[in-house]
Amino acid sequence: MPQDYNKTIHLPKTDFPMRAGLPKREPEFLAKWEEDHIYDTLMKKNEGKPLFILHDGPPYANGNLHLGHALNKILKDFIIRYKNMTGYKAPYVPGWDTHGLPIERQAIAAFGLDRHKVSNKEFCEKCKEFALEHVNTQREQFKRLGVVGDWEHPYLTLTNDFVAKQIEVFGEMAKKGYIYKGLKPVYWCPHDETALAEAEIEYKDATCESIYVKFAVKDDKGKISAILGTTENVYFVIWTTTTWTLPGNLAISVNPYFEYSFVKVPNGEIYVLATDLIPSVAAAAGIESYEIVGTIQGSELEYITTQHPLMDRESLVIVGEHVTLDAGTGCVHTAPGFGADDFIVCQKYPEIPMIVPVDSKGYATEDAGKYAGMYYEKTNPVILEDLKEQGALLAVETIEHSYPHCWRCKNPIIFRATEQWFCSVDAMKDDAVKACHDIQWIPAWGEDRMTSMILERSDWCISRQRTWGVPIPIFFCKKCGKPIVNEKTIKLVADLFREHGTSAWFDMDASEILTDDIKCECGCGEFTKETDTMDVWFDSGSSHAAVMDERDDLTYPADVYLEGNDQYRGWFQSSMLTAIATKGTAPYKTVITHGMIVDEERQKMSKSKGNGMSPQEITKEYGADILRLWVSSADYRVDMKISKKMFKQLSQNYLKIRNTARYIMGNLDGFTVDQMVPYDQMLELDQWALMKCNDLVGRVRAAYDSYEFHTVTHAIHNFCVVDMSNFYLDVIKDRLYCDEGLSRLSAQTAIYRILDALVRMIAPILCFTADEIWHAMPHQQGDDLDNVLFNDMPSYDESLAFDEAAMIKWEKIIAVRDDVNKALEQARGAKLIGKPLEAKVVITASDAGKEFLDSCGQDLAKLCIVSAVSVQSGEGEGDDYEALGGIKIAVSRMEGEKCARCWIYDPTVGENAEHPCLCARCASVISR
Repeated sequence: MPQDYNKTIHLPKTDFPMRAGLPKREPEFLAKWEEDHIYDTLMKKNEGKPLFILHDGPPYANGNLHLGHALNKILKDFIIRYKNMTGYKAPYVPGWDTHGLPIERQAIAAFGLDRHKVSNKEFCEKCKEFALEHVNTQREQFKRLGVVGDWEHPYLTLTNDFVAKQIEVFGEMAKKGYIYKGLKPVYWCPHDETALAEAEIEYKDATCESIYVKFAVKDDKGKISAILGTTENVYFVIWTTTTWTLPGNLAISVNPYFEYSFVKVPNGEIYVLATDLIPSVAAAAGIESYEIVGTIQGSELEYITTQHPLMDRESLVIVGEHVTLDAGTGCVHTAPGFGADDFIVCQKYPEIPMIVPVDSKGYATEDAGKYAGMYYEKTNPVILEDLKEQGALLAVETIEHSYPHCWRCKNPIIFRATEQWFCSVDAMKDDAVKACHDIQWIPAWGEDRMTSMILERSDWCISRQRTWGVPIPIFFCKKCGKPIVNEKTIKLVADLFREHGTSAWFDMDASEILTDDIKCECGCGEFTKETDTMDVWFDSGSSHAAVMDERDDLTYPADVYLEGNDQYRGWFQSSMLTAIATKGTAPYKTVITHGMIVDEERQKMSKSKGNGMSPQEITKEYGADILRLWVSSADYRVDMKISKKMFKQLSQNYLKIRNTARYIMGNLDGFTVDQMVPYDQMLELDQWALMKCNDLVGRVRAAYDSYEFHTVTHAIHNFCVVDMSNFYLDVIKDRLYCDEGLSRLSAQTAIYRILDALVRMIAPILCFTADEIWHAMPHQQGDDLDNVLFNDMPSYDESLAFDEAAMIKWEKIIAVRDDVNKALEQARGAKLIGKPLEAKVVITASDAGKEFLDSCGQDLAKLCIVSAVSVQSGEGEGDDYEALGGIKIAVSRMEGEKCARCWIYDPTVGENAEHPCLCARCASVISR
């Protein structure tokens, strides 16, 4: 082929700036974005538009990011970017949780602190230093993921303005009577010596000994002897999986509505058991035969006394509806110092004292008798042996059960009655549940989960025995011990913290904080300070007031809260309770939750298991856009699987989208927007392509609006592969490479408009790639060239909607093309042809089918990318295919010569003396 012909073919341009090496190029974009202050610019551009507020739930500033952090922040970034491109001003203020046990533990390890040897002030300074260091670390890691936001002005729960507002929230709740101090069992971590909230508990399977213990009847009040004639050898049998709590036993609870039986066994002993549980107890104890010698209603057993098998005291039989038939004996071991239900039921019996025989470090106290000084877990085997020696152990089994552990130190926790500050959830439950009904929950089951958790939860223990946190702003009268908290004391503390921070609480005496006119009801004017700090969930739960209410660029309530599904008992709930208590309304309009991250075997990600992956590793190897594509590709509402194998596949999916844009830009060489062909003058196939793109826009916008990002990604990928690469771009390449005039400009107009829509649609997800495309492609007047994020998302155009007739027509045409491709593959396999352009195709259809193909207005040869297609009706030859209700397709080798320019076999090749190697079409173009 003469060399000149190469110059006239419009080959795709390959030297535009879209280069490979995503992980290395993304930091270049980040640097440019920071230099251009894109967040500030975006906010200024959208000034005056309706506000959309996504309030950020603060992660802990205590280490590098994990994939859960990345998933969460990237999902939020999708929303922020999309909303800012669709008519809203959507600010994003990131935040960090910076107080409490997680920070303390890490700071102690990082600085080698001895908590008991450094002052409170020094300790808090080190904790603050550690937190701020990790805020900076995590900030840079979040920015590397492409997350756009006000990174220079985040909110931190340790700042003076935040803690001052938190104090005011506490004060408002105290003013309304929601805050009280009480003695009751709470989750307690003996390792960290502090109370814990429900949200700070995680459950793990643990092995324990399940024991059945006999309590001999001491005084039956005449009720048992009336039935049996004696109380000798009569025992109440209790069941427990926490052997160490037996020294705290003060009562045995029975259900007043259950029937209880007196079960006589071969050795002559008689056991009091719930009738329905006799078989299971007999099996556990290896009792092969027994006799029921009497029955009694549970209510009749009240006030009978039994002898504690290990301690020199009685255990009172009491009644409670918390007793169930799920397991055990129906006679429940009751230790009010160790169990919430136990504590509540014992409150009805003033004769039962409060004994807590384990101290804050988990060691048995003098109230535990001979076990005093032993760590609670170490008492288990000793107590077990003592029960055997006393003949009080009926049975013992080893079982696996789910047991609560501290979420930070990972050690088992205990239930322990201590004096703590509580928030009365009962007082606001109804209002909180009512507010839930007016919130959009995604997924929808979130409403049921949230309302059930609120209804079922006990009062919120808000005090912690920590130093690094927001002090509980309460004073105690030195004379009578009464706590003092009122509007004046709250204002004094809030103002103090706003000016000097929480360290002032430790540096100053109560007399230096309070004014002289503050007196106790008893007349005393001297006070001490509370030493406990607030639960960190109270910190973050106050952010709606400390952030949304306080910042000029935000409003209350938030449009969206988005966090992991573990936050129903965490931040979602603490935010709801503080908001309902202080404002009477929910802090959010929509709650979106995502699942957890698991490996391909659906196992929780863990470095110790060897299946852990960090976002830093992924961005280094694949780039942040691939990580963002993973987030958008899976349904985040359920647990999401991840593996390196998946990232390799996602890289291929990414390339399909990127290369579609790259191919289009390569074919826009020399094209300018003032050359665009009006829609009504475009070729029908190009009009079809724009209609398909418009349909994609409609589906993508609807998916973004409903936060279904996996639908966005799948729709765009499918469009690029099926509609574009496999069909449209394949068909029009002949026009783009070889034609001139309207035919080529019509195709270029279509692909330009498709690219323009495509780059905007992918911008919230593939933020780096979209910006790269934006800077490489042509633009029209009105485009903001600085960043694709500064431009509007495409809107669905009703004028480009498919009508039913057009849709049916193109479905038929594409079906015929698909069948022709199948026939070509068979012909290639049979060595009849090599490339498709070597083929001539004969389609035999019904009369109606032939009429349709003849009248469809399409060049079938160009659609099928063969050299010739003819259509006939009748019997015909070839293989049977399904298009148009049944057609035959015959493939043969095309006669004539191959055009050196377009590669089509055409009888006109050689007719032009000046260009003997070209077909008539190409010779005409060359001659212009």
